Formats: sequence, C-alpha cells, structure tokens
Amino acid sequence: MLPVAYEPLVLFYSSFQQKFTVAHKSERLKRSLSETLSRFYPFAGRIKDDASVECNDFGAVFVEARVSCLLSEFLEKPDAEVIRKFIPAEIESPEELAGSLVLVQANFFPCGGLAIGVRISHKVADPVTFCSFIKAWAAAALRSGDSAVLPLLNASSVIPPQNISVAEPAAALEFIRERCVTKRLVFDASKIAALQVKAASESVQWPTRVEAVTALIWKCAMNASRSNSEHLRYSILSQPVNLRRRVVPPLPEHTIGNLVGYFASCATECEVELQSLVGQIRKGLRDFGESYMKKLGEDKASMTICESFQEAACMLQEGNADFYVSNSFCSFPFYGIDFGWGKPTWVTIPAGDCKNVASIMDAKDGEGIEAWVTLTEDDMAFFERDRELLAAASLDPIASDLIMPMSSL
Repeated sequence: MLPVAYEPLVLFYSSFQQKFTVAHKSERLKRSLSETLSRFYPFAGRIKDDASVECNDFGAVFVEARVSCLLSEFLEKPDAEVIRKFIPAEIESPEELAGSLVLVQANFFPCGGLAIGVRISHKVADPVTFCSFIKAWAAAALRSGDSAVLPLLNASSVIPPQNISVAEPAAALEFIRERCVTKRLVFDASKIAALQVKAASESVQWPTRVEAVTALIWKCAMNASRSNSEHLRYSILSQPVNLRRRVVPPLPEHTIGNLVGYFASCATECEVELQSLVGQIRKGLRDFGESYMKKLGEDKASMTICESFQEAACMLQEGNADFYVSNSFCSFPFYGIDFGWGKPTWVTIPAGDCKNVASIMDAKDGEGIEAWVTLTEDDMAFFERDRELLAAASLDPIASDLIMPMSSL
C-alpha cells in the first residue's frame, strides 16, 4: 500500500583506537550483517508482485565509500544534500520493488571516523522494525547475539492478508515534486519545556515534547504557506502510529513488519494558535484510537488500512488543502547502537525531496530534539525567518559544538 521508498538512517562514529582499521571495521560489519539477515530472513529476499516477499536469500547490498574530508569538518555544518551521499540509492527509489530490501553503505573518513548509512524497504519495515534490525546487527557485531531478542515474524496472524483490489494507491499518495529546501532545527531541553508550557490548555494540560515541537513546526509551516497564497487554505497534518501498542492484546516491539497506521489532524483557517494545534493533534490520535483501532479488531484490518490510504489519496488529489507529514523517531535507542567501537557521535534521518515533510528525533542528550524540515523554496524563505520558531530553536547550528565539544578531530 505504501509508496516506493526506503527508511533511511545514518550513524556517525568517531574512532580514536588505531586497532580498528578500515579492513577490520568492514569485515566486522559484513560478517555481522550476514548473521543478522539469517535471523531476519525475509529482508534477504525480494518483493514479488508488490504483494509478498519471496525469501530467496538473494541478500543485501553492502557498499564501501571513502570520504575526502574529516568528520569534524562535516559536522561543522551538516548539509542535507551531503548526508544523502552517505546512503546507497535514493530514498524514493524504484529499485525497492525489484532490488534489495536492505542496503548498507560504510563511509570511512581519513581521521578514522565512520558513517554507516542504512536503508530498509518501507514496504516491509517501519521505524520499530528498523530499530530492532539495527540493534540485532550491532549485537551480532559485538558477539552478543545470544542475548539479542529474536524477531517475531507472525504479524500476518494478527492482520491476515486479504485480496484487495485498489487502483494504484501508492501512486496516488506520491507527493508532487517541487523545488524544495531542507533545513535542520535543534530544540534544546529548556526551550522545549517552555514550549510545552506555552502549548498547554484545558484540553491538553501537559503536551508531550513531540506534540509541542510538532505543533510549532506545523504552525510556522502553515503561516509560511498562507503568506505565499492568495487564499487561506485548510491544513492537514498526517502522523504515523505504532499499532503494536494499540492492538488487543498488544504485540511485542520485536514483531517484524510495517505495523503502522496514520492519523490526521486538521486545522481550519482560524486555528493557527499553538494551543489549538496541539489540541487538534491530540484529538486526531484519540479519534484514531476510538474508530480505526476498533475496526482493526473486527477482522477488517487489511480493509481498514486500505480505506485510510484511499482517504489520504483523495485529500491529496482534491488539492484544496495543504498536506503535511510529520515523522517522529523520538524514544528510539539509536544512540545506544554499538558495533564494537563505541556509541554513535551523531545519528540522523536523511531527508527526502518531498515538500511539507518534517522528521524529528531525539538529540544525543535524550532531552533535546533535532528536526529536518522540507518545504518549497518560497515557503522556506518565510519559515526560516519566523520569530516564534527562532525563539524556540536554533537553525542549522554548528553540530560539532552540540555533539562533540571535546573532540580533538
């Protein structure tokens, strides 16, 4: 049902131990990746007829690359276009339908640093599955695979496959490509706490970190869009939901698959205040639980998922509303991923080239939040000057000061 796309992730490691040569690191990554694919065996297969995975053991792609600058130079000001070079293939790539479901690129810096770029097909893996796979891979690299949790491949018993005839749902959900700009925002813990207080209301007395940051980005993006339009437009924000925690009984987090639903939050022309937007986000999630999840429990899971995609496709095709997507990777333990040469210096989610998309994840301290926001050139020109946004976040800050202040690289 999903558009053709890969889930991307890049983990950056600083290395000061000379015993870990390029050859040693590469061999460890390849050996442990092979072991992990034997446990997550569908990921070594290929998509068949856009409806199933043929477990033919064709394997994954592993690419080595040499970087011409020091890691410290790159971290001075991480650039979205440069980050995409650390991962193989494009995020929105047709290769996903015929090629490998897992692609890895090991990028070696001359200073000993390493960037591991990973892509997993979004058709078979959501962020929870992605994290389970990376954790299992790191455990295998550390030779601690015996203690790693084995993947559960029984999701089809909860959401049974059905023969559903849908006219190109994925194509209908493709975003219109325009000239876009991606910017990085960093919210520190104190600014987020102040934002939570500002966003609180009687309906939502204590917004979460993610709700407060998401609402602010949505508000500023809406203001930018309306400043460049002659007409006030309806605004829709779509966000994914992990279904594992919401089905009855709940599924373990290591249940493998793309077990996500999507809920929509709507804002009229008058609803542009932070409190109101947080209220709409909370309402969208509540409505999702009350209506969507009930249908999932009525043996109509596949049909229900199909309907939600069709509704989203209709909204996009009508073109009378601004459609935004916000993906949260907060609370995922990516900064704990250790392949044997320490924990990551920095972790980031590479941004695609689709407009009106925001991806947020925890900063290294676990309290702040980093966000990549992609808007049209015209909207970004207004967005990046928004005073309320700049009061709460730093725009494209020097990453080395925030991430590795004591590094001698």
